[in-house]
Amino acid sequence: MEADAVRQRMHPEGMVSYVVEYSVGPPAADESMYAQIAEAVDLGGTGVRLVGGAARDGGCAIEGLERIFLGVKERFPSVWVSGLSAAEISEIARGCGLGLRETIERLRGAGLDSIAEDGPILDGLSAFSMAEWVDVHRTAHEAGMQTGAAMVFGGSESIEQRMDFLEAVRRLQEETGGFTAFVPVSAEAPNGRDLDGVTAVERLKTLAISRMFLDNVENVQASWTGQGLKVLQMGLRFGANDLGVVGVGGGSEEDLRRIIRDAGFRPVQRDPMYRTMFLN
Repeated sequence: MEADAVRQRMHPEGMVSYVVEYSVGPPAADESMYAQIAEAVDLGGTGVRLVGGAARDGGCAIEGLERIFLGVKERFPSVWVSGLSAAEISEIARGCGLGLRETIERLRGAGLDSIAEDGPILDGLSAFSMAEWVDVHRTAHEAGMQTGAAMVFGGSESIEQRMDFLEAVRRLQEETGGFTAFVPVSAEAPNGRDLDGVTAVERLKTLAISRMFLDNVENVQASWTGQGLKVLQMGLRFGANDLGVVGVGGGSEEDLRRIIRDAGFRPVQRDPMYRTMFLN
């Protein structure tokens, strides 16, 4: 009830948003990719998300990425290009011997509009630390790029580590105002067994806590990952005002609009920067 009250205070218009995006991965600048993007645009897609593989070869990947972003923007100037996690940005900078600011400004100049919604591994076992994650996002915000933050929970991290991350997001938002959204994402179930994964109760509780704690971040998103439409719909009364990405050409968009209406809200398609486009 408290999370729902925060949501209503921040979004009194009673709308729930989603975005239609096309995912490309691993990145490759070729005519088949451009043809797929063109088809996605014709079907109503407003964004392209590059998924994985940006720095997988260990060398300097920035020039190849610049060619990809320039090629997409040259052909589709109105399409919003997102992608590259904070860890990938850091790896690109390190592999090319560049500072974070120069790396981000070069990628942005070539056409990268925003870094993908992401978060560090919270259990402390990853080589990419929370402090490094904060540095990448702070640098992006200082360069004029808005970003999204995600928290993967339900792995081996502690409750304290989750709260430390929420606190880090809140403090950085107070400093820069650069986060457009926050999304809690449940970790994959061990051995692929959903019964061993994060429960619906924990998903909803984490969503509600995120909405209450991060009242300086405008949008909180309920994630599709690993849950059915019913739990996703319940998330709209646990603080969420957005349901994230709908793939182009999929059969799920009508289901999404239906559960939004059935929950008492109006569905609205947005662009990747949370600017309202049109009601559905």
